[in-house]
Amino acid sequence: MTSTTRTDCPSCGEPVSDADLYCESCGAELQPGATPSTPALDTDTEPTIELHTGAPAEAFTPGPCRSCGGTVGADGYCETCGTKASKPRDHFSEQPAPWVAAVCDRGIRHSRNEDAVAIAADPEPGSRALLVVCDGVSSSLDSDVASLAAARAARDVLVAGHAQGMGTESSREAAVIARLNAAADAASDAVLENTSPDSPNPASCTFVATVLEAGLLVAGVVGDSRAYWFPDDAEAVGLTVDDSWAAELIATGVPRQQAETGPQAHAITRWLGKDAPDHTPRTTTLRVNGPGWLLVCSDGLWNYCSEAAPLADLVRQTAAAHGGEPLATSSALVDWANAQGGQDNITVALARLP
Repeated sequence: MTSTTRTDCPSCGEPVSDADLYCESCGAELQPGATPSTPALDTDTEPTIELHTGAPAEAFTPGPCRSCGGTVGADGYCETCGTKASKPRDHFSEQPAPWVAAVCDRGIRHSRNEDAVAIAADPEPGSRALLVVCDGVSSSLDSDVASLAAARAARDVLVAGHAQGMGTESSREAAVIARLNAAADAASDAVLENTSPDSPNPASCTFVATVLEAGLLVAGVVGDSRAYWFPDDAEAVGLTVDDSWAAELIATGVPRQQAETGPQAHAITRWLGKDAPDHTPRTTTLRVNGPGWLLVCSDGLWNYCSEAAPLADLVRQTAAAHGGEPLATSSALVDWANAQGGQDNITVALARLP
């Protein structure tokens, strides 16, 4: 993203610009008192969150207290331990089918959750799954609202379309890629609809989506959220390449660990938003014909385990400890990222192929 005068974050010392509202590294608020430019989109008013799962939308209802498991009262505090309940946007999950699930969490260091996820799946394991993750850019206004709208808009386009091409494998792949492009268009439109026309720092977010249908897996990305395929009996595969300064350094031969921990590691080169240069996703296609895990996630997870092979080991070990259940595994991976420091919002979406 373009920036103006560079300064240092007063909390962690990482470089920031004078236009940033929050530090990308630690989440510290840089401009106290700043409010979204569009009052109607201010999520601090705690609106009702409707979590779509490919079926008719259901209103979000607060779950048990995350500290002790007690009941959260009407005043927003736990009736057992007195802990204030998190906002609905801070932590939510979706599970449209037993084999597909996602968890989205604020993390520890950020003051709000700018990640978003929207998923859908058919009941039969391995048949059809649609996973979308968007990560709002912290330095832009209303990015938490825009990312959620973008993820849901993209998911709804993917759910509605089921084109199979002309009967050949190549035309089928082309049809799915066209649907992914249409989903990215819808996500971009949703971001623009949730951006004030006179916003000095318009909302923006990343975009990654995967379509799994009858053995064909297609992934599309704009930004630095990622998709991975972890087969049980073969090498782990990173399905996406980041649109980021770090990825450009890696392409020139800079070691991954050095590139992904440098001062500009999280500077993205493409995104969704009013000032986006291009939002056509880069796509990858893969035939999957065996058991494994499909993972779609934000950098809040892969920050702590970037390469495909060790991340595959982490997912497999976590799944084994939770009976191979996708929702429990997704939640445990979020907990693991928080235990590493939780410096960013965290989203984990998983599909288990039998």
